[in-house]
Amino acid sequence: MNYGKRGIVNQAKALSSGTNRWGNKFSLFGFCFLLSAFIGLMIIGASAGIGVFIGIRDTAPEISFDDVTPKGVKSIVYDTEGSVIGELVAKDANRIPVGKDGISEDLANAFVAIEDERFYEHNGIDIQGIIRAGFKALSSGDLSQGASTITQQLVKNTVFSEWVTEKTVLQKIKRKIQEQYVAVQLEKHVSKEDILVRYLNTINLGSNQLGVEAAANKYFGKHAYELNISECAVIAAITSAPTRYNPIKNPDNNDVRRKIVLQKMLDQGFITQIEFDEAINDDVYARISSVNPDDGNETKVNSYYVDALTEQLLKDLQEKAGYSEADAKSLLYSGGLKVYSAMDPKIQDICDRVYQDENNYPEGTKYLLDFKLTVQKANGDVENYYSEKLEAYFKEQEGDKFTRLFDSKEAAEECAQKYQDAVVEEGDEIIGDPHIECIPQPQVSITIEDQSTGCVVAMVGGRGNKTANRTFNRATASPRQPGSTFKVVSTYAPGIDSGKITLASVFLDTAYAYNGGKLVKDWWGTPEEKWYTVRNAIARSANVVTVQAFTLITPELGYEYLKNFGFTTLIGPEGIMINGKKYTDVAQPTALGGLTKGVTNMELNAAYATIANGGVYIEPKLYTKVVDYEGNIILDNTEPNSRRVLQESTSFLLTSAMKDVVTSSIGTGKSVNFGTTEIAGKTGTTSDYNDVWFAGYTTSYTATCWTGFDNNAKLKSKAEKDLSKTMWRKVMEEVHKDKPYSAFPAPPATVTSATVCSESGKLPIPGICDGTLKSEYFAEGTVPTETCDVHYQGEICQVDGLPASEWCPFKAPGVLTIHPAPPEEIRKGFVNGFNENSAYKTETDEEGNTVTVPNTCHHTPEFMHQEGIEGILAGERAQAEARAAEAAAAAAGQAPPEGGDPNAAPPAPPGPPGPPAITEESAAGN
Repeated sequence: MNYGKRGIVNQAKALSSGTNRWGNKFSLFGFCFLLSAFIGLMIIGASAGIGVFIGIRDTAPEISFDDVTPKGVKSIVYDTEGSVIGELVAKDANRIPVGKDGISEDLANAFVAIEDERFYEHNGIDIQGIIRAGFKALSSGDLSQGASTITQQLVKNTVFSEWVTEKTVLQKIKRKIQEQYVAVQLEKHVSKEDILVRYLNTINLGSNQLGVEAAANKYFGKHAYELNISECAVIAAITSAPTRYNPIKNPDNNDVRRKIVLQKMLDQGFITQIEFDEAINDDVYARISSVNPDDGNETKVNSYYVDALTEQLLKDLQEKAGYSEADAKSLLYSGGLKVYSAMDPKIQDICDRVYQDENNYPEGTKYLLDFKLTVQKANGDVENYYSEKLEAYFKEQEGDKFTRLFDSKEAAEECAQKYQDAVVEEGDEIIGDPHIECIPQPQVSITIEDQSTGCVVAMVGGRGNKTANRTFNRATASPRQPGSTFKVVSTYAPGIDSGKITLASVFLDTAYAYNGGKLVKDWWGTPEEKWYTVRNAIARSANVVTVQAFTLITPELGYEYLKNFGFTTLIGPEGIMINGKKYTDVAQPTALGGLTKGVTNMELNAAYATIANGGVYIEPKLYTKVVDYEGNIILDNTEPNSRRVLQESTSFLLTSAMKDVVTSSIGTGKSVNFGTTEIAGKTGTTSDYNDVWFAGYTTSYTATCWTGFDNNAKLKSKAEKDLSKTMWRKVMEEVHKDKPYSAFPAPPATVTSATVCSESGKLPIPGICDGTLKSEYFAEGTVPTETCDVHYQGEICQVDGLPASEWCPFKAPGVLTIHPAPPEEIRKGFVNGFNENSAYKTETDEEGNTVTVPNTCHHTPEFMHQEGIEGILAGERAQAEARAAEAAAAAAGQAPPEGGDPNAAPPAPPGPPGPPAITEESAAGN
C-alpha cells in the first residue's frame, strides 16, 4: 500500500467516489446474503435432519417387555421319568429358554466383557463406543468396529428381526436410529438383568443353536448354569460370527476369540489371574469333540415313538384345541411346548435293544431298494424318477420276476446306478443328491400298551438305521392284513358278548365256502371232519369254524363291534370302488382278517388291550399333557377317553380261551410262553404268508408284533414265519423279568362254570355223555338248559341208525352219536351238504311245552302196514347185514365176507348227497 501524499489523495478520492461506495455496498450485501443463505440452509438442513430423525423415531414400534421375548422356541418331549426324548424344532426355533437361575454369573460376565463392557453404565446406547467406532472408521476405513450394545442387539434380534434383508444404506440408517431409540426406551422400563437374560436366550450360537441353554446342551451336554469359565468363554466367543467361530467346525478360530474373551474378563475384573490361567490352559475342545462326535449329521433324529406322537399332536391341536393346520404346526415346532409323553424309558430301551440286534433276525436278510432321483433334462424339463419307475423299467428289461429285493446292499446299489445311467442322458443335470436307501427285510413293528391306562409305553416302527424324522412308521401308518389275530375281535368277542355263541358252542370242520363260492380252508389243509368247540377253535385257530361262527352272528354285528374296538381303516357297508369292483368289510372274509385295507399295529393292539382291560376300550395315549412356554395347559390327555365295548364276563371268557393258545397242546402260540407270568394271546398269519402277527397280554401290558416285507413278498423260512412270536417273547420276557408271577383275575360274579357235553355243548345225559364231559365257563344267563342232542342210548334201528320206533323190527341196544343239522343261517356254505338226521327232535306236548324226544326211525305203523311189507323188510334186513359186515371187516382190517355178518353192529348211515366239492381254495393262516 502507498502511504505517500499521492497515495493518500487517491485513497480519499476512492472513498468519496460514488461508484466505489455502491460497489462496497453491493459486496457487503452479497456477503451478508450468502452468509444468511448458508446459515438458512444450515438451519433448514438441520431442521430437515431433525424432522427426518423425529419422523423415523416416531415411526419406531411401540414395544413392551414381551416384544423382546424370543418368539421361536423349540418344543421338548419328555418320557415318564422326566428325561428328554425328543425335540420338535423349526429352523429358527432351536432354543431352550431359561430364567435368571439358569444362567451362571461367569456366563453373563463373559458376554458383557466381549460384547458390551459398559453394559451396566449406559442407558441403552454406548456414546463412547459410537465415538470410538466412528473415529476408527474415519481414520482407517475399518467399519468392523461395532458399537451396538447388548440392549440394541436384543432389540435388533427380536423387534427388527428382518434386518438381514436390508439392501440399502438408507434402510440400515433408518433401522439403526429406531433401534437406538427403542433400546433407550426399553432401558427406562426394564432392568439390566432382565435385558441380559432375554439377550442370552435370543442369540445365535452356531449349529442352529439359539440361546445359551441350547448351546450348552449342544457343545458340552450340560446346562448353562453348569458351565465353567473356559466353557463360558467358548460360547461367548461364538456370537459375533456363528459360523466362523463355531467350536465344532472351526475350533481354532473359536480358540483365538475365546482367549480374547478371557483376557477381557480378566481386564474388567470378572475373573482373577488364577482363574484366567486355569481357563486359558483348559483343553476344552476335547470335551466338545467327545460330546459331538463327527457323524456327519448335526440333525438329531427322533424315534418312531416321537414321530407317532408328533402326528398325534398335530391332529389334536386342530381337533381338540381349535388351531388351524398352519398354526398347529407353528405352535408345535416354534411354540416352546413341553410335551409329557407316555413312553416308559425302561420298556422302550428293551424294545430298542431287541429290535436293533441283528442277531435276533433270521439269516439271509434281504434289502429293498428305495430310489429317488430328480433330473433337469437338456431341454429344461424336470423329470422325477422313483422306485416304481425303476421296477417297471427292469421288469420290461428282465421280465416280471424282477423285484427290488436284493441279497446284499451292494447288489441293490449297483441296480440303482445302472438305472441312473440309463435315464440320465448327455446334457442332463442331476438336481440334488440321488436318494438310494437299502431297507433291510423282513420288516417289523411292535406296540406295547398299559391296558389299565391306555398309555402306549413303547413302540418300534421299523428295523434298521432311522435316518430322518417322521419317516414311514410301520406301527401306526402301515395298515396290514391282520390274519387270524382278527378272529377274536371280529367273531368270538361279538358272538360271546351278544350271547349268540358260548365257548362250548360246536361247529363242524368240514368243506365250507363263502357265499360267493370260494372255499374256506384251514391253515393245516383239508378239514378234519370233526366238531370243534369255540374254545378249541380259538386255540387251534380253525378257519372253517370261525367263518361259520361269523356267518351265524352276521357280518353286520361283527362290523359294529370292530368299529367300537377303535378300528379306523375298515370299509363300511357303503363300500368303495376299486378297479370297477365294490369292496366292503361287512363281509364273511372279515372273520379271518381278509380286509380291504388292513389295520395298523397300534389299533390292533388297542383292541386286544380292551379285552385285557375287562372289556373297556381306552383310546391309545401317546402323551398325558402339553403345556406352553408359560406353563398353561394346551392339551390335557390325562383322563382316559374310554368306553365299554365288552361285558366283563366276555373279557374273562376270551382271556380264558386265549390262555389255551399259549398253554394248550393244540395251541398255536406255545412258543411265546416264558413261564414267569400268565399270558393270553393269538397268533395271526395271512394265507400267503405276507404278514405274521402275535397279539397278546399279561396282567400288566398288551403287546402286538408284526412281521412282513414292505413290498408284500412272502415270508418263506420258518424263522421268518415265527419272527413275531420270537420278538414278542424276547421283549415281554425281559419286561417281566423282575416282576412277580401274576395270574389273571378270578371269574367275575357274572361268570359261572358248568359241566357240559363237549360234543353238543349242552347239558350231559348221565351215563351216556360220561366220555365227553367238559367243565366250561359261561356268562350269566348263557349256561345251556337243553340236554345233549348228540348222544343217545337205547334201542337203535339197524337200518336207519336212529332210535328205534315201537314198531321197528330191527331193534338192537346201543349208543348213537349223531349231530343235528347246523343252524339254518350257516347251512348254505356246506359244500358237501350236511346230515339232516338227528337222534332227537323237538315237539310240543299236550300242555304246549316244547320237549325233546327221540327222533325215531321210519318204521311207523303206516310203514309197517303197507302192502308188500315182507319183501320191503327183507331188503332192509339184507342191507343192514351187508353194512354191518363191511363195518366189522373195516374194523378188523379185512375184506368183508360175502353176505356180511348179521351179528355186526350197523355203521352210521351216510348223509344225503351234496353238490360236488369246490376246487377253488382260499386259506387263512394260524
